[in-house]
Amino acid sequence: MRDYVITVNSTVDLPKEWLEERRVPVVPLKYTIDGETYTDMEGLTGKEFFAKLREGKMSTTSQVNPEEAAEMLEPFLKEGKDILHLGFSSGLSGTLNSMKIAGGMLEEKYPEAKVIVIDTLCACLGEALLLYKALQQKEKGMNIDELAQWVEDNKLHICHNVTVDDLNHLHRGGRVSKTTAVLGTLVQIKPIIHMDNNGKLQVIGKERGRKKSLNKIVDMAVEQSKGWDNDIIMITHGDCIEDAEYVAKLVREKMGIDNILINNIGTVIGSHTGPGVVAVFCMGNKR
Repeated sequence: MRDYVITVNSTVDLPKEWLEERRVPVVPLKYTIDGETYTDMEGLTGKEFFAKLREGKMSTTSQVNPEEAAEMLEPFLKEGKDILHLGFSSGLSGTLNSMKIAGGMLEEKYPEAKVIVIDTLCACLGEALLLYKALQQKEKGMNIDELAQWVEDNKLHICHNVTVDDLNHLHRGGRVSKTTAVLGTLVQIKPIIHMDNNGKLQVIGKERGRKKSLNKIVDMAVEQSKGWDNDIIMITHGDCIEDAEYVAKLVREKMGIDNILINNIGTVIGSHTGPGVVAVFCMGNKR
């Protein structure tokens, strides 16, 4: 049986050290801000990036190029390994299609190899949580086909519960109308967002005030996770660590889970959410 490697896009938004320690190769997206183009995970720090957004600078993102993706993946095939790629949601980016094109190119060149590209329909630490679980299954001895099926069967059980501090970034991304953004900002309305089964972000509710919105996303995770054995909860934030730590405290109190990974949201995803985003990720019955 051939060995295989699990690869991801940089939109998993995990610490580089976490990925390097587990030998998970990353195919990065890029972003452009203030006239400069950077590679996700390699460019600005979270502090630097969000400082620019708070100054009013705009960040635009670009999907992965198939040729670049193929170039990054090919060394593993040369080593005689197959590839299972957990891709960034097709509902948010054309990157998944580029990864599939790259996979097809490589399978033509290496007919004895498998390159399986999965649309995770996840983003950010939702992708990361799916990766975390996939690595556990690989460690238990699942082969590439078994693990690919496991991921397909479980990806819609990865729940994304999100709130943002500034509706204007969602407006620019076409998620809410300009009127909603202006009025919501005036009266401190904070949207509650989730990832739907098509891998798209949807505004599903609103809370008045920051604290209520943070409480809400934890309450959603509590309800979703009933009957599930969550051995880790992941929390992301847009340069607002105090809010993330408040959410972690609620998770410990309401879910009884101490194993919590907190990380700054990445620069590509953060380009669309803006500073002040907070999200909780868990496995649950349905999104």
